[in-house]
This record gives sequence, C-alpha cells and structure tokens, in this order.
Amino acid sequence: MTAKFNSDVEAAQALYDAYKKLNSEISKVIIGQDEVVRLLLTAIFCQGHCLLVGVPGLAKTLLIQTISKVLDLHFNRIQFTPDLMPSDILGSETLDKDRNFRFIKGPIFANIILADEINRTPPKTQAALLESMQEYSVTIAGELHHLDRPFFVLATQNPIEQEGTYPLPEAQLDRFMFNIWLDYPSYQSEVEIVKSTTTDKKPNLSKIISAQEIIYFQHLVRRVPIADNVVEYAVKLVHKTRPNKESATQLANNYLEWGAGPRASQYLVLGAKCNALLNGKYSPDIEDIKAVAEPILRHRIVRNFKAEAEGMTVEQIIKQLL
Repeated sequence: MTAKFNSDVEAAQALYDAYKKLNSEISKVIIGQDEVVRLLLTAIFCQGHCLLVGVPGLAKTLLIQTISKVLDLHFNRIQFTPDLMPSDILGSETLDKDRNFRFIKGPIFANIILADEINRTPPKTQAALLESMQEYSVTIAGELHHLDRPFFVLATQNPIEQEGTYPLPEAQLDRFMFNIWLDYPSYQSEVEIVKSTTTDKKPNLSKIISAQEIIYFQHLVRRVPIADNVVEYAVKLVHKTRPNKESATQLANNYLEWGAGPRASQYLVLGAKCNALLNGKYSPDIEDIKAVAEPILRHRIVRNFKAEAEGMTVEQIIKQLL
C-alpha cells in the first residue's frame, strides 16, 4: 500500500490523534467502558481477534456496532445457535436459473464480525469461523475465497448459563488475541447510560478512519522498534507460566496445569507496540507489556485442581507473575 505519510514518526502521530478522536466519538454512545474500547482498538490495529465475556445487557452488540461505524467498516452480526451450520456462516453454492452453480457469500464476508454467543453452537460450526480467523479465507467446494481486509472477529460468551453450550477448546481459544471481561458499569456510569438511552435523541457518529488507513496502521504497528530487553521480558513472562519447566515459578508449579504457548509471546510484543503508539510513544517499554498481559494470558493458562480448591483465580496468578 502506498504510504500517505512522509515518515513513520508522522504516521505514529496520526494514529495517536486518530485514537483520541475515536475515543471521543465512541464515548458519545458507550459510557464507562474505556478499558474495553482500548483493548478492542488495540486488537484491530494488531490484526488480532477478541473474545468478550460478560452477562447479557452490557451493550456488547452496541459497542461493536459503534466501533464499526466510526471506523467506516462493513459490520455483520451472527447469532450462534445449536442448529447453525458452517454454510450459514461461510456461504454456499446454489443453482441459478440457468442451472449453473453460483457461490452466495455468507455473513463472514464483512470487515467486522460479531459472533454472538459463540459457545452456543456445535464445534463443527465454531471451527468454520475459527479457520477464517486464522487464514483470512474460506474454501467452498474446493474453491478459495479471500475475505475482505481489515477482518476482525469479536466473539461473545455469556459466563452464567453453561447448559447446552459447547466450550471452545484451548487450541481454538488461542486464536483470540484478547479475552476481555466486561463488568457491570459503575453507579455514576449507569446513571449516565440510563439518561442517554431513555430519550428519543440519537448521537450522530463521524467516521474517523477508513479501511485503507487501518491496514496502513496495522503495518505501522509491526514496524515499531522494540528493545531486546522488552522482548525478553515478554518471553520470560510466558515461560514463567509453564509448570515443571526450567523457567517455571513456584506459583506455576503449584497452581497451573498448562501454560501459555509462543503465540502469547508474539501477542504481548505486538500489543505492547500498539499500546505505546496509542499513548503517544514511539517504542514500547515493560509497562506496555504489563498493560496487555492480563487479557492475553487469561485464556491461555489452565489452573489445576489445587488452584480451584483454594480459590486462586487466573487474574491473581497473572498479577503475581507480573
């Protein structure tokens, strides 16, 4: 893609300015979820995907719709149900009136996909979505179809109801850059939410960044220079989570069944690079690694029975490892 900036420093400043404008626009609709918005935008600029876990009614759908509007991207929502088939997501070949096969694109062909309650659908359908997340393409009847770029999947899960669900296996969870917990709003935020959503007034949202600019910024994030000691800190942190290995801590040996894989190290470095840019810095430090560590490691480490029996949460383990 042709650069529209004279230097990477100029581009980094443009991304920082755009991020501030994005936050300002999104806050017209989404109140009190600044941390969640920061992580979602970080994932988009890192070419990652997110798993959003929260109880119903916390504006998960509204949040992703709002982000797609201010980013000027094509958005599709897929409601995952037990009877959903892979072809319902990817598309299928049908016979037209001239008796020729024609491919009808499914809802996966969009820039932003909301996979609502992904754990409600059987593994076969989950795998169809997750393949497209990894490969950025789908294969139908032996023919390869490329997906539009940028391509971002936000999958949601409801942590309360587990009956009739199909939990994502660890190998598939690993494809998500972040696992974000969406909590209840604070008292003051909820007052503002109720005031703004119980009138007939709808905020007008401006489009801040185009698809082409997002793709440019995604490449910019990868070009950000990073010191060796910061990379080493990220890799050491991941190695600490692997029980009964040379670098494992006593904490990991006591409370973890499985640790994080190399993808966690990659995402820690990418997330830190993007976090630095979004804070107006040109190179990440160890604080930037810490800023993205919890949502990256949360779904990549598995507690053992002792941790569950003693009430040791994944968040407590990560905080101690940091």
